[in-house]
Amino acid sequence: MKITGVEMRTIRMPLKSPFETSFGVEAERVAVLLRVLGSVARPDRRPVDVQGWGECVAMEAPLYSSEYADGAADVLRRFLVPRLLGHVKDTGDVTAEQIDGLLAPIIGHRMAKAALEMAVLDAQLRGIGQSFAGYLGATRQRVPSGVSVGIQPSVTALLEVVGDYLAQGYARIKLKIKPGWDVTPVQAVREHFGGLIPLQVDANAAYTLADARTLARLDAFDLLLIEQPLAEDDIRQHAELARLIRTPICLDESVVSVRAAADVIALRAAQVINIKAGRVGGYLNARRIHDLCRANGIPVWCGGMVETGLGRAANAALAALPGFTLPGDVSASDRFYEQDITAPFVLEDGEIIVPTGPGLGVEPIMGVLDSFTVTTEWLEQG
Repeated sequence: MKITGVEMRTIRMPLKSPFETSFGVEAERVAVLLRVLGSVARPDRRPVDVQGWGECVAMEAPLYSSEYADGAADVLRRFLVPRLLGHVKDTGDVTAEQIDGLLAPIIGHRMAKAALEMAVLDAQLRGIGQSFAGYLGATRQRVPSGVSVGIQPSVTALLEVVGDYLAQGYARIKLKIKPGWDVTPVQAVREHFGGLIPLQVDANAAYTLADARTLARLDAFDLLLIEQPLAEDDIRQHAELARLIRTPICLDESVVSVRAAADVIALRAAQVINIKAGRVGGYLNARRIHDLCRANGIPVWCGGMVETGLGRAANAALAALPGFTLPGDVSASDRFYEQDITAPFVLEDGEIIVPTGPGLGVEPIMGVLDSFTVTTEWLEQG
């Protein structure tokens, strides 16, 4: 693929309702979007003009990880995009498969790198008429959809929210928890809705090993898993916790690379892994982790970061791979937004349909996108 330039936008999208986790409250989605423009040679070697979209999942503040939206925009502007464009200038073209190695000298910034890889891959696949799902190796046309329920002001409010999502048909409920909001709300949901609903919890690293006794009390509720109970950089203590509780441990923030996933498996620090493409540097690394986990009998599921329809399309394609055996966080667009920037993803019998069109299979609605855009800049070869 030849690249002529990259458009970078920062958008702000209001959420339908505030979303609270152990590390804070989000009232709007701030995201950095990329649009790569260039051309791709078809099989008959005729070039066709293409564009591809990427979404950076970094939050506005560095609370989930060290990355944040303004920082991602800065590293993209000053280092990552110039490095990509410089490579194209020197060699004539680039492929999405080269992006990870090309950007490797820039330490960290996996979410920013993932957005750039996503945009190039989207453009590349549009040029040859292949879908994201087909390229990644998807084996399903629909994926089961779970929903993540933020921390609520009361147990009564929590039961109302969960009941509404179950009525909509979501295949799995995930409850955000934190110290002081854990055993009581989980018990209330289990007792109110019964033992048959697939239920899991997510701590977002809010606990320490000293809380093992409290976490062990969750064993009574037959949970699918407890996600990231301890600090993201402490795989060893997760391995210790796994020996103290019966509920399967799932790691999220700790799994930042294929190497980290291999360490988790080797140390038996988790029985399940949540794969988020942004967190691991892109969808190609996400597929590598999927392949590693599948080879080792570790079930995986696709996590979410309140993505727009662009990231949701890519996540649906990823979640359709054969190793994704648990419902993920690929929810309907109206879970978070009154108006998405693409045609909405709709829940159908507890599932989301995987796009099959070229590339992501979805396009931004430009008028809607423009209404949410707060900054735009054009990056090209110097």
